[in-house]
Amino acid sequence: MPHRRVLSALRRRSARRLRYRMMLAIDLGLFADVASRGPYCRVNPNVPLLHLYFNGGDTSKDFRVSRESLESLIQLVADKDHGWEKSFEVLVFVYWLACGTSYRVVSEAFDIPRTTCHDMIHQVSKVIRGVFRRLIHFPDMEELEEIGAGFQQLSGCPAFCRVAGSIDGCHVRIVPPGQFAGDYFNRKLFHSIQFQAICDHKGRFLDVVVGFPGCVHDARVLRSSPFYVHQLYPPPGWYLIGDGGYPCLAEPIRLLTPFREPVLNAVEGRYNTRLSRARCVVERAFGVLKTRWRSIFLKALEVKVEFVPEVITACLCLHNLCISNQTFWSLSLWKRKRKMVVMVMVMAMEGKATSLFSGLGTLSGTGLQLQCLRRETGSQFCKNMTIVKLYYTQGVLFL
Repeated sequence: MPHRRVLSALRRRSARRLRYRMMLAIDLGLFADVASRGPYCRVNPNVPLLHLYFNGGDTSKDFRVSRESLESLIQLVADKDHGWEKSFEVLVFVYWLACGTSYRVVSEAFDIPRTTCHDMIHQVSKVIRGVFRRLIHFPDMEELEEIGAGFQQLSGCPAFCRVAGSIDGCHVRIVPPGQFAGDYFNRKLFHSIQFQAICDHKGRFLDVVVGFPGCVHDARVLRSSPFYVHQLYPPPGWYLIGDGGYPCLAEPIRLLTPFREPVLNAVEGRYNTRLSRARCVVERAFGVLKTRWRSIFLKALEVKVEFVPEVITACLCLHNLCISNQTFWSLSLWKRKRKMVVMVMVMAMEGKATSLFSGLGTLSGTGLQLQCLRRETGSQFCKNMTIVKLYYTQGVLFL
């Protein structure tokens, strides 16, 4: 009996302290922002982002994906509703990916508590991680024949008609963790987490391996990949192509890599040229991925290291989802950007711009990649002039 009385007294004391702290917090105005939000678990239709989505506006500017891709993603995670509108959590998550900003800014943009914003982002990322094999998967035999024909067209050589994909790795810059920071320091002299991807001739990812620290070599990532260990892909009679960072293999999978420079004869040089034309599609896919989610990939990702693989996986899934819905730069947009580039080149030739990059300052935020080549010729027209290469493949503009 005495111990029950002591416990009861402790409970009453804790309750009195809690009531006192809440009253003090209200007096200090700490709950004023929460009280102004209105009833919990109710969407505010006056929020500009929600008004844009629910009234049929263009979502590509704020969410970096089209309405069709958003609706497809909502259908994937529709069975994971947590009390809010079905589309609400997806909008919060995609907006966070598009902006790469803090939870506080996203919560204010959607008029929800910050902790709720944090929970939504992590919940949706876990759901996408659970269903990503529905978006990133190996092709069947019919699709494989189409992929081989696509790589043959890219390379311009019928010898590459049995290519099943192009493989490469990519580093994602991160804020170094407190422990084992040296493991994430890569050869490019920054801290990163890397992922390995296989893509087809259209830039669609067929397989990804995410989570290795930056110090790990590409060849080791390959040998640790499930498709390599279990010989899942490519099927017999087909092969992958990669850059010089990978070994040339015949077993357990077939992997073709270029000859080391300098080449010994013209035959090896032609082979390297054809291989490079076909292989570079994976680098262009990385370019589209990075420019779409530039806030994630073009600066240090300021989240916990354990959460980085989920963020990368979500971006890769959305990349494939956008390709399936054919949501790239439209032809009219490409023509408009091409006119701007031509105008800048004319300005550079006439001496009105100090450099091509100064003239291209107006193109910032368009998601275009620049690949500039210095061409030195005897012609006065082309001498010391920066030439811009335009690629327009499958509706995607690569600069």
